[in-house]
Amino acid sequence: MKRYLSPLAVVSLAAVALVTIAPVTAEAEDPFIIVQSTTSTQNSGLFNHILPMFKKKTGIDVRVVAVGTGQAIKNAANGDGDVLLVHAKAAEEKFVAEGGGVKRFDVMYNDFVIVGPKSDPAKIARGKDAAAALKSIADVKAPFASRGDDSGTHKAEKRHWKAAGVDIEKASGDWYRSTGSGMGATLNTAAGMGAYALTDRATWIAFKNKGDLQIVIEGDPKLFNQYGVILVNPEKHKNVKVKEGQAFIDWLLGAEGQNAIRSFQLDGKQLFFPNAGQENMKKAG
Repeated sequence: MKRYLSPLAVVSLAAVALVTIAPVTAEAEDPFIIVQSTTSTQNSGLFNHILPMFKKKTGIDVRVVAVGTGQAIKNAANGDGDVLLVHAKAAEEKFVAEGGGVKRFDVMYNDFVIVGPKSDPAKIARGKDAAAALKSIADVKAPFASRGDDSGTHKAEKRHWKAAGVDIEKASGDWYRSTGSGMGATLNTAAGMGAYALTDRATWIAFKNKGDLQIVIEGDPKLFNQYGVILVNPEKHKNVKVKEGQAFIDWLLGAEGQNAIRSFQLDGKQLFFPNAGQENMKKAG
């Protein structure tokens, strides 16, 4: 015996089908990119400030994976992302040279600072020579907390120890402590053990649990901290969303993105300073 559905039943089934399909369709139409970036850009609140502006302008959602620069570069090299935004220029240039990215652009900068306890056992407060300060810390074996995670900050820290002529491998586990974690966790460790640490200024300003820590070294030109942005190479990874990823890069490097970065402040302090295009301008001059 054949059974026939009433017109009302047909309408009900159609409605259920539409309800079931609608969310999938909406999700498919919502463009997004994955940006591999650093903990400093995320934890400082920069992305929370600028990404809504970008989405309002383009309709593109940006999903950030915030890890240390070394890990971010590895993730991008594996094709796990569309755009790379980190702060270790030599490593970024190597990434591009090896075919991982299309082209690197300067986007913004700030600086690193050395923080330490107010008791200042190494007697380095208010100095402006990072290498000399680290040498003094090593000489008195004052505790130092390092990220130890191959992040951009960790790479910078190792350069400064090398400039100071200090072998931190020999000191590891003694007065030199590697946390193997992000900047916030490392600053928490430094605050808890009364240790010195090197940190990017943006994370320091945003960090709430400063405890007895204070900035002891700042202003050394060698503490300059440049950030770069790179489109992951679509020839190597077919999943890269070239159009959307390039739209994000173009926005960051353009007037709107640069102004968005410039306008981000905490406690009345600017955390990042846009400088897209300045390197090319210097070359042209």
